Amino acid sequence: MKPAPLITVLDDTPEIRSILTDGLEQAGFRVRSFGRASEFEQACKTISPDACIIDLGLPDSDGLALVHRFASQSDAPILIISGRSRTQDKIVGLELGADDYIIKPFELEEVIARLRVILRRTNAETTKSESKTVRFCGWTADLNLLQLTKDTGERQNLTFAENEILKMFLASPNRLIRREQILDYLGSSADDAFDRSIDVKVSRLRTKLGDDAQNSRIIKTVYGAGYIFIAEISEG
Repeated sequence: MKPAPLITVLDDTPEIRSILTDGLEQAGFRVRSFGRASEFEQACKTISPDACIIDLGLPDSDGLALVHRFASQSDAPILIISGRSRTQDKIVGLELGADDYIIKPFELEEVIARLRVILRRTNAETTKSESKTVRFCGWTADLNLLQLTKDTGERQNLTFAENEILKMFLASPNRLIRREQILDYLGSSADDAFDRSIDVKVSRLRTKLGDDAQNSRIIKTVYGAGYIFIAEISEG
């Protein structure tokens, strides 16, 4: 039997760590909690969390810098829980690699629901040896390993959200995919911060693919509407 998903909780407030740890464990998750960024980063050298909850107000690190650093090194989705309520804070957090953002004070039930949403597409029943690959425009996408490999051997790692967006494009080539559809697919709320973050995530995916937005061969922008995946694809 596969073990329950492992969630790491990083928050410098003991009461919040306790609430999240107890609630998540009662919901069936395994939990490791940390009060300092240094403890969290050291632990992640030896454990592989299935998802991370990260507070931005940390005593020993800038929370946004930590989110960006972790997202560039790990495929685990990130849920930010923070007292920073400005739309700009949410946008920056999502741009830097977070998959979702909840403002404190929070409802435990919402945290659990959001976690389940971002975990539901992590291929719970597959292993790396069962990787599905798709070829397009000189690239091979391994959708289980969250990795792109170019015919030249160049490799690009995808974040969880970038990989999910690419899956959506590959499943519906030559069809208009609206931002609202991507938001719904990712389980994100339909507010301005999340809507703008979709453009950022697609832009990052384009950059990794070496695709010019002005003369695209892969992802075409339909201004005011969404995107169309225009590259010819084949199963790997």
